[in-house]
Amino acid sequence: MRFTLPLFSRRRSAPVLFVGAGPGDPGLLTLSALRALKSAQVVIHDRLVGDGVLALIPRRARRIAMGKAGFGPSTAQSEICARLVAEAQGGQRVVRLKGGDPMIFGRLDEEIDALDAAGLAWDIVPGITAAAAAGAALGQSLTKRGRNASLRILTGHDMAGFADHDWRALARPGQVAAIYMGKKAARFVQGRLLMHGADPATPVCVVENASRPDQRILASSLGLFPEALAGANLGGPAIVMLGLTARSAAAEITDIMQQKVS
Repeated sequence: MRFTLPLFSRRRSAPVLFVGAGPGDPGLLTLSALRALKSAQVVIHDRLVGDGVLALIPRRARRIAMGKAGFGPSTAQSEICARLVAEAQGGQRVVRLKGGDPMIFGRLDEEIDALDAAGLAWDIVPGITAAAAAGAALGQSLTKRGRNASLRILTGHDMAGFADHDWRALARPGQVAAIYMGKKAARFVQGRLLMHGADPATPVCVVENASRPDQRILASSLGLFPEALAGANLGGPAIVMLGLTARSAAAEITDIMQQKVS
């Protein structure tokens, strides 16, 4: 007997779909994400969605940019929630398109709570998160037998400023962590890790625009990390990969591991 797996769960006919746009390369969209975009009447997207993905939105669909920028100009979360509810109550089929995976630092719960309060149905289409794309760019497994049996996914800042974590555990040899929104927190992260005994030679890679044509990799060490980042002029979305270095066969690398920082 043959079985056909549906692309959509029973709730994916809901008026609002939270869709993961992936890290930027439209080829990394899931089939369900693409299907959701093609059927959307309204797409409310954040600023991290790649241009190649935005190009897949049908012309008949209204496109609404409502983005956030860490430590920068942002659309208020309350405004995003209100717009999401209003569009869905107007009878539109709404896709809330979020860069990466909507369940990882995507403020998904706040928007779901707003829909629940309005009595509106929703569903989630997961996407490839930036950590996975960054690992692929580095040519490295995110977990490795004998090195790390776990991967930590962290944010560099929270609502009150810099986010705090279990720095003692992160400072142990062999640990691997993906730090989202970590550029502005570079000095803070370095200080906390060194204070808890981390080796200054611990590799740190920053992957900018992971999976996109303008992807860049900054390879450094924990001891040189903030100065290297400050001089690299990385203006695009970037993820900090603690404990990983890039294989020589990976994408183009700016390697400053041996660079003297004045």
